[in-house]
Amino acid sequence: MPSPSPAQDGFVDLQVNGYFGVDFNRDNLSAETLHDSCARLRKDGNAGILATIITDEMDLMCARLQRLVQLRAADDLASDLIWGIHIEGPFLNKTLGYVGAHPPAAVKPADVDSMERLLEAADGLTRVVTLAPENDPGFQTTRFLATQGITVSAGHCNPSLAELEAAIEAGLSMFTHLGNGCPMQLDRHDNIIQRALSLAHALWLCFIADDVHVPCVALGNYLRLVGVDRCIVVTDAIAAAGMGPGRYTIGSQEVEVDENLVARPPGVDTHLAGSAVTMARSVQNLRGVLGLTENEIDRLTSLNARQLLRV
Repeated sequence: MPSPSPAQDGFVDLQVNGYFGVDFNRDNLSAETLHDSCARLRKDGNAGILATIITDEMDLMCARLQRLVQLRAADDLASDLIWGIHIEGPFLNKTLGYVGAHPPAAVKPADVDSMERLLEAADGLTRVVTLAPENDPGFQTTRFLATQGITVSAGHCNPSLAELEAAIEAGLSMFTHLGNGCPMQLDRHDNIIQRALSLAHALWLCFIADDVHVPCVALGNYLRLVGVDRCIVVTDAIAAAGMGPGRYTIGSQEVEVDENLVARPPGVDTHLAGSAVTMARSVQNLRGVLGLTENEIDRLTSLNARQLLRV
């Protein structure tokens, strides 16, 4: 496992798709732009991140993983800051709403051979894989990843309670950005949010604290119910983070960020496309809106992620 940053006092973000105008999912990611992005992440208080590669055709995902690994290895700052890789997809639920901003045409059922291709491309740096338990036949890929010491996270998914429990038995231990990766309109009681909350004793629950993906009033309820010891704040940042309104990319897709820093595909209002929030802005919400203590904020933005990563 990569060594943690010497900056022990700093944020640890498990889900960063890009930052400061740089998209980690671009095919033309350059050494210079990766370095600049890492420099801004460090300046903004991040001790370590997991660079996130999202769903696309397998060949493209593998090429992007290999490119990121090569550039990281050649840059001391990137090696120090990027503690590993979070692979989000392509084994998700392709149903509209649950698939979110991931391209449905590239979503596929999980299989160990495909997973091994992605892991090989990531060259031992994979720390988290997000998949839909209901799209993992027999939970074979979940079980395989767990035996490799890789955190398996449910996300962009709609498993039944029984499927979620079975996935936990197979090694599932996290839930990616709970409250998102699902339709805006759900059954008020029987929904994936309630199922995940009911199993919080067995799962790390991740939340985006930008007051957009999950309104602060709802986030406060979730944190009180679950307790800060089982929750982790992530940004799900895209290239717009640290920048401002404008047009950006995430992989092959274009994203428009408005004056309220809400990121969506142009002309689409059914789902979000990552966030433009920084960890520092998330802390402002946790402290100023939710009134959390500094110890609680440290747990949510650093200590719990370090515990999950075992660093």
